[in-house]
Amino acid sequence: MSFFQSILRTTLVEAIRNRLLWLAVIVIAAALGLAQFLNQVAITESLEIQASLVAALLRVAAVFMVVTFVITSVVRESNDKVTELILSQAVPRSAYFFGRLAGFFVVAMVLALLFGLPLAFFAPPARLASWTLSLACELLVMVSVSLFCVLSLTQVLSAFAATSAFYLLSRSMAAMQLIASAPIGEHGIADQIVALIVHAIAIILPSLDRMTQTGWLVEAAPSSQVLGALVLQSALYVILIASAALFDLYRKNY
Repeated sequence: MSFFQSILRTTLVEAIRNRLLWLAVIVIAAALGLAQFLNQVAITESLEIQASLVAALLRVAAVFMVVTFVITSVVRESNDKVTELILSQAVPRSAYFFGRLAGFFVVAMVLALLFGLPLAFFAPPARLASWTLSLACELLVMVSVSLFCVLSLTQVLSAFAATSAFYLLSRSMAAMQLIASAPIGEHGIADQIVALIVHAIAIILPSLDRMTQTGWLVEAAPSSQVLGALVLQSALYVILIASAALFDLYRKNY
């Protein structure tokens, strides 16, 4: 077994020992329980309401679980001096990094599939497949971001805060652009500068607000062009962020 495969296997074993799959099952059960409750109290369009709230809950839970697992896993390994021991071996750091990244990617893909399963009760297969694929892409981006933040900041709280800020900003950027483009009152120079800054930030950040939309489940699935563009965007950001994280790993002294 190669060093890369060993790191990958270790990451997956850690996910199992941390009861990550059991936590996912509990979240799914809670989401389905909420859906059943909504079915009892909703007067009209109960199926659409169930799908919307369950999908939103599962998406947020998936992102939170993946980000938390990546950050705590890396920090715990660093605090136990395991990272220092591994990187002291005669192996390239890239093998360690890509092994960890691949392991986190597998965990993210499994969670995306698990969290897509309960939505089969509320949406047809074509819409569900698009939503699940988009969730997987979103989780892969967040895995890369959280890994970059924890390697750079090395602390759980700071890494989690930075990752959360990135996610919330990316998710709300469309609304911020709309507000900046149409301010209340006179459109002065200061408003124009703010709008330019917001638009510049929007260019840098991924369009997470366009991904994993609840409307895909209750209205219509996205076109193949839209879905393809989101997959391409996710791949691009994963490559860029992972490259930055790998560069930061190489510059550290172990």
